[in-house]
Amino acid sequence: MSNLNEEKPKNTEMNFHSVEKIGGTSMSNYAAVRDNIILKPTQSNKPYQRIFVVSAYAGITNDLLEHKKTGQPGVFSLFANNDDDQGWRQALQTLKISMQAINTSLFEDGELLEQANAFISERLDDAESSLTDLHSLCQHGHFALDSHLETVREMLASIGEAHSAWNMTQLLKCEGINTCFIDLTGWKSTRHLPLDDRIQLAFNGLDLNTQLPIVTGYAHSADGLMSSFDRGYSEMIFSRIAVLTQAQEAVIHKEFHLSSADPRIVSEANAVPIGRTNYDVADQLAKLGMEAIHPKAAKGLRRNNIPLRVKNTFEPDHSGTLITGDYISDVPCVEIIAGCKGAYALEIFDQDLAGNIDRYDHEILTAIHRFKANIIAKDINANSITHYLSTNLKTIKRIRRVLEETFPESEIDQQKIAIVSAIGSDMQIPGILAKTVGGLASQNISVLAMHQSMRQVNMQFIIKVDDYERAIKSLHSCLIEVHNHGRAICLAS
Repeated sequence: MSNLNEEKPKNTEMNFHSVEKIGGTSMSNYAAVRDNIILKPTQSNKPYQRIFVVSAYAGITNDLLEHKKTGQPGVFSLFANNDDDQGWRQALQTLKISMQAINTSLFEDGELLEQANAFISERLDDAESSLTDLHSLCQHGHFALDSHLETVREMLASIGEAHSAWNMTQLLKCEGINTCFIDLTGWKSTRHLPLDDRIQLAFNGLDLNTQLPIVTGYAHSADGLMSSFDRGYSEMIFSRIAVLTQAQEAVIHKEFHLSSADPRIVSEANAVPIGRTNYDVADQLAKLGMEAIHPKAAKGLRRNNIPLRVKNTFEPDHSGTLITGDYISDVPCVEIIAGCKGAYALEIFDQDLAGNIDRYDHEILTAIHRFKANIIAKDINANSITHYLSTNLKTIKRIRRVLEETFPESEIDQQKIAIVSAIGSDMQIPGILAKTVGGLASQNISVLAMHQSMRQVNMQFIIKVDDYERAIKSLHSCLIEVHNHGRAICLAS
C-alpha cells in the first residue's frame, strides 16, 4: 500500500472544490441530505465543485459485520464463528429485506425501485454464493477459514456503502443534478490496485464543474483497509480523496455539532458548538470513541494543510467547527468535556513484573490488538499494568482468557469503569488540575485514577460508571458554564 499520509505535489492550477463525507445517520434522512447539504452548497449557487463520500445507512454495517458497540453478531461474525451455516444465511436474508425496505421508502418511481432492488440483490446474492463456496472449500483440510476472513470482512463491508451511494446517485438525478456513481468497491474488478491508484483511476476525466461524484465510502485496495483502519475505513477514503484531488476543504456532515459536551447530558441550552479547534483535540476525541475523524485520516489532512469542517446536517446555516493543524486558542482554554461510559480497566498484577515490564507489556498489547480493543489510557507501576479499554465485555473476557494462559501465576482483574476528560488545544493553566478534581469532589465523585500529559491538551479521570453523567455535568458546569458561553472556556479570565 502506498503511504497514506505522504504529501502530494500541488497543481499549479488552483482547486476550489470540497470533499464532503455524509455519516450514516444523516444518510438515513434523504430529505435532510438533499435540502440541507446538496441543495444548500457553501461555495457557490450550484451543487458542483464538490465530491461526496457516503457511509452506509445507519445500522447496516452493524448488520453486515457486528454491532460496533455491543458486539452483537452480524453476517460476518455469524459466518466466522459458527460451524452451522444457517445462522449467517438467515441474517443475510433478513438484511436483504431491510435494505429493500429502505429502497421502498426512498423510490416512488416503480421502475427505479426495481432497479434499486436489483442492484442490492445482486450484491447480496453474489456475497451469499461466495460465502457458500468458501464454507464448502474450508471443509477440506488443506484450506483454513481463518486465512480468508479478512477478505470476507472487506467484501461484506463494501455492500453497505455501495447501496447508499447508488441510491443517492439515482435520487439526485431525479432532482435534475448531473451525478455520477463512483464505485470504489472493486466488486467485479479483476485487478487488485493500490488504494491511491484506484482513486485516481476513478476520478480521471471527471469534470467537477458539471458533474457531482457520489463515492462509496469503502474502496478495495491490494492490501485491504480494514486490517489497518477497521470501521474507520470510510474516513480514510474521504481523507485520501481530499489529498489526491487537492481539495480546498474537507467537510464531515454529522447528526450533531462538535459541542462543548453531549447536549443530552448537559442540556442543549448549556452545550455550545466549539467553533474552532485543532487536530490534536480531534485525536483526543477519537481515543474516547467520539470520532470527529479517524486519527490516521486526520494525519493525511493535517500534513497536506487541508482544513476539516464538521457540520450538523440538521442546522445547515451554522458554520460548524473548523479544525486545522495550526490553531491554538487565544488564551488557555478547555474546549470540550467528553468521555467514555462503556470502558473497562484490565489489570495484571505480578511480583515478577518488576524488571520484566517489557515482556509483560508486549504480551498484553498483543492480546489487546488481536481482539481489536481500543486503548484509551495505561498505568504502570512496579508490580502492575492497567489498561483502560473502550470495548465490550465479550472482548474483555477473550483478552483476559489469553492473558491467564500466558501468565498463569499472575492476578488478573477487570472492572467496568467510565472515563471523563477535559480537552483543549492549550490547557497550560496553573491550578487547572486542582480545579477539575475539586469539581468532581464537590459531587462526591471518587477518582479511581487520573492522567495529565506534558502536552497539556487533555486530562482524563477514571471513575465509577454510575458517576459518569454527574461527572460530565459537574466539569462542564465548573470549567465551561461559569465563563463566556459564546466561546470555549477561558480559565485565565
